[in-house]
Amino acid sequence: MTDYATLFKEMGQQARLAANDLQLATTEVKNSLLLAIAQTLEANIAAILAANEQDMVKSSDYDLPTIMLDRLRLTEDRIKQMALGVRQLVDLPDPIGEVMESSTRPNGMQITKVRVPLGVIAMFYEARPNVTVDAAALALKTGNAVILRGGKEAFYSNQCLVDLIRQALESVNLPANAVQLVSITDRAAVSDLLKQREYIDVVIPRGGAGLIKRIVEESRIPVIETGSGVVHVYVDVECDVNKIVPIVINAKVQRPSVCNSAETLLIHEGVANEYLPIVAEALFKNQVELRGDVASRAIVPAIHEAKATAWSTEYNDLIMNVKIVPNVEAAIAHINQYSTKHSECIITENKSTAQTFLQQVDASTVYVNVSTRFTDGFEFGLGAEIGISTQKLHARGPMGLLALTSYKYYVEGDGQIRS
Repeated sequence: MTDYATLFKEMGQQARLAANDLQLATTEVKNSLLLAIAQTLEANIAAILAANEQDMVKSSDYDLPTIMLDRLRLTEDRIKQMALGVRQLVDLPDPIGEVMESSTRPNGMQITKVRVPLGVIAMFYEARPNVTVDAAALALKTGNAVILRGGKEAFYSNQCLVDLIRQALESVNLPANAVQLVSITDRAAVSDLLKQREYIDVVIPRGGAGLIKRIVEESRIPVIETGSGVVHVYVDVECDVNKIVPIVINAKVQRPSVCNSAETLLIHEGVANEYLPIVAEALFKNQVELRGDVASRAIVPAIHEAKATAWSTEYNDLIMNVKIVPNVEAAIAHINQYSTKHSECIITENKSTAQTFLQQVDASTVYVNVSTRFTDGFEFGLGAEIGISTQKLHARGPMGLLALTSYKYYVEGDGQIRS
């Protein structure tokens, strides 16, 4: 039996040593590193594409849905976008060392609250090679070391990308072990990695509900829970009809395989007879299968019956649920029951109704008359993102640089003692 625990202990020790060095790196050095990573990616596009092609060829072994292959596939343009995302981090302020608060106590003692790195991050994710670069770049900008465990579907792509990032680290005299890739694809190995509390400070899972559930349940290390996306769009009785179709189509169709795409359409009974056929026709034209309740199927017979499990399912596909509700309160109740607390949207012209929705819907990001597809670090001006937190402690919503930091207090004095 393979001794995974020993292997992961060694990786953790190496990451801890690297993190100690990174904490001493200046902003100038870290920015030089990011530029080196971007340049290395662009200089090795052919090698990255060749590695990705190996994954694409092998993907047939994993019976991946066709639409999920979109997450796995890299192109020259996507690699250039990855490099651009890394460069954009250079222009963002370095949060490390920021004085968050300061005060002087009556006894003359000075207290300063200073932002610091988390330390060592373990990142778990599925078949998305771009996450490899995003996670590494964000971690390095904030002085954190990172251990990456991507899905087996992207094994060759991830291996190539991490090798290039490690080359860039060495080129600026920083430890290559600041970024490490778990090359073991055996699922049993995950449990051993999640026990390395002595060396790993935080675990961040990014992927489907199954992956996140397993990490949360098995980890002995604190977890920042990023979310699967059971996302809703609610069409209110006082909506602007011209906004419905563009928002719903964008939220569902633009990229259905991602976590901020909509899975359920809720529509007020006062406008359902008039507007549901219009929205349904637009969705059908975009090859979306609709699954609905009895009331919605009575209006649009082409809608299939929604099973009880439909309302809690993240499809990551061109499938959408439809339900008719009597009022905004019913919509909010449905959302709070089935939502994964990711992103939720209301389409309404009533400011009071909008405010009720904003305040009562329990999600990291709540929209009024805006597509849910904007829940993204880049779109929020955070640069790359390491994930979208659906929990309430430490970080929530798109997680950029600040989410990868903690703080400590500097206390300075002149011999004060407590009486």
